[in-house]
Amino acid sequence: MHRKIPFCIEDKQTPLPVATIGFVRREIGMTPAYEAWYHGATNKTSDQVAECATWNVDEEERIRQLTERVEWAVSRLSKKEEEIIRKRYLEDESFDYIVAGEVGLSERTYTRVKARAFYKLAFMLKLEVLAEDPGPVPA
Repeated sequence: MHRKIPFCIEDKQTPLPVATIGFVRREIGMTPAYEAWYHGATNKTSDQVAECATWNVDEEERIRQLTERVEWAVSRLSKKEEEIIRKRYLEDESFDYIVAGEVGLSERTYTRVKARAFYKLAFMLKLEVLAEDPGPVPA
């Protein structure tokens, strides 16, 4: 069973939430028995409640840290790049042409600025993938 829990990070200057993430907590389906059950030849027992609680805490912390890293990286972009990324991806604006009109850019310029912003974000968040030189093309 999963339950969606709202999770937000607040900007240090303003009390308004900057980003909201839907975090889905894990819940166990059945209450475990009170006696230990030994499985197979390993004689190991499992604690579903502890594993589930640990996962929930670890996952929530991982998402919080990731959100902080993304906010930091976006704040390091140029004003135009930051405005585009925030409007398009952090404020639920669904279409590129709408955002392009709101920021006063042609769609072509908007696409180039957005691509440059993603390129910078990939390096700041250490998500870049560098392609190797495949060498000469066989004739």
